[in-house]
Amino acid sequence: MFSGIVAALGHITKLTPRNDGASTVRLTIDGGGLDMRDVDIGNSIACNGVCLTVVERAAGGFSADVSPETLSCTTGLAAPGPINLEKSLRLADYLGGHLVSGHVDGAGTVTRFDPVGDNRLLAIRAPENLKRYIARKGSVCVNGVSLTVNSVEDADFSVNLIPHTLEVTTLGFLKPGDQVNLEIDLIARYVERMLTADGDAQ
Repeated sequence: MFSGIVAALGHITKLTPRNDGASTVRLTIDGGGLDMRDVDIGNSIACNGVCLTVVERAAGGFSADVSPETLSCTTGLAAPGPINLEKSLRLADYLGGHLVSGHVDGAGTVTRFDPVGDNRLLAIRAPENLKRYIARKGSVCVNGVSLTVNSVEDADFSVNLIPHTLEVTTLGFLKPGDQVNLEIDLIARYVERMLTADGDAQ
């Protein structure tokens, strides 16, 4: 589990195809100052909102394997470039954002990225199958960043990005037409399940 509070702005430095017959790719990631002292092989790190397993450690960074399925349904992992990083939560950690699983639900499309004073208004069009989960003043995770929804109209929603968020995450690099990873609020997912269950389960 994660909180959607980005700990470091890392960088994918290399992609290496694995010889496993499954088209898996190994990402080599510069941690960008992420504290790696308590990270072991097998630990989880959210990379642009995608939960990946550490398979190798190096000075100041790590490597993680990504399957073709993950590459096909996420964005930001298929080429070298900047990446948002967050280590998995411990039970005693502060929950500064909201509960995030690191399981991306779909890719949204940036429709606006407009200055509003020192802030930025980020507008995103969600996939049709996700729009019912996005509510005004609810939580949404965009490229691994926990954000509060300001407005919703059909499949379009907007969030406000403060200067700090723009400085310490990849969101400051966005432009209209870019794709972003979206994870809906876990609470919305379970509420829907409870309301649509047939009621026969004991």
